[in-house]
Amino acid sequence: MKIFIKIIIFLCITSVLNIQKISAEEKIKIGLLVPLTGQNSEMGKSIIKSVRLAINKIDNSSIEIFPKDTASNPEITLKSAKKLYEDGIKIIIGPVFNKNLIYLDELEDVTFLSLTNKIINNPKNIISAGINADSQLNTIIKFQKLNKIEKTIFLIPKENYKEEIEQAIKQSKIETKEVFYYDTDPTKLTSQIEKITKYYQRKQNLEKEIKRLKSSNEINKERKIKELKKQDTFGMIEFDSIIIADFDESLKSITTSLLYTDVSPKKIYFIALNQWFDESLLKETNLQPIYFPSINKKNYDQFTKTYHETFNEYPNQLSFLSYDLVGLVYYLVLQNNLIINKKMFLKKNMFKGKMGIFEVKDNKISHTLNFYKAEDNNFKKIF
Repeated sequence: MKIFIKIIIFLCITSVLNIQKISAEEKIKIGLLVPLTGQNSEMGKSIIKSVRLAINKIDNSSIEIFPKDTASNPEITLKSAKKLYEDGIKIIIGPVFNKNLIYLDELEDVTFLSLTNKIINNPKNIISAGINADSQLNTIIKFQKLNKIEKTIFLIPKENYKEEIEQAIKQSKIETKEVFYYDTDPTKLTSQIEKITKYYQRKQNLEKEIKRLKSSNEINKERKIKELKKQDTFGMIEFDSIIIADFDESLKSITTSLLYTDVSPKKIYFIALNQWFDESLLKETNLQPIYFPSINKKNYDQFTKTYHETFNEYPNQLSFLSYDLVGLVYYLVLQNNLIINKKMFLKKNMFKGKMGIFEVKDNKISHTLNFYKAEDNNFKKIF
């Protein structure tokens, strides 16, 4: 029997609240595990403020949020989670970081909606709510098909999320010509990119072509030689797109090395993973256009504006995720007759929130993302 997919707009559209009112004595208790002390405390406080915005939008006094500190520490996370469970709480938003999940399988009756985007080797009671690699590659596949991209190479840094990318490549069945791994150490990076792009071979091709022309009888050979001398390499690049699984300054280092080896975004597609609309990309005109999958920017900008108007500061990116998760829990609890248990997350359901459309299935949340490019001092939506 075909699964009935429910698409519901919550939080951002008030029609979600046209569900029967909960009586005053019945409470929906939601735990919140975030770092409130330590170096990540500002992130935790931003998430709490985002949750407050969500509660205000829902406008139902029956929802109660119980925040606890994780201090970005697995042991403290477990201790805080146990306290929430002792208070009768069986659904918890958080923790933020994947490393804090390792002991939470001790609380089998509790479901955690973690903000991590990692889905490998998590405890069975964890639902990963972050923008995972599977969702991002599925969006890139759509872009490949739209633009008839057939020869993609994939660059993956030798970092702790390498395994997540590898599994996503296998799971999504994205077509790639080759997959390369590189060190993020700047002293090694350029030489690795030279090998990947066959820079010296193409440079030799240029020298050979100039030499050939000089000894030929071709018409306008002097003009042709003059034009060739303006180039750094000669010959076709053997790929039409490149996916770079990197971020921030490391991403810029990669693109700089590509430009050095005469591989330009004007010649091939530069595609990155979700960049959360990093404004610094707009200043790097040499790497433009650069494409990436991401959440709905219009909604993200509106959320940021509301958050700033309310708290006179700007939100952390992950707080945007927590906003939607409050609405998700609220809806599922109502659909489950106010009973909070694991059954809420077993049925295949699709939702539409501030982030865009996402689906709950197999202990993870998959996102249907939009696709953007950074160019001409703007983030332009492709689809």
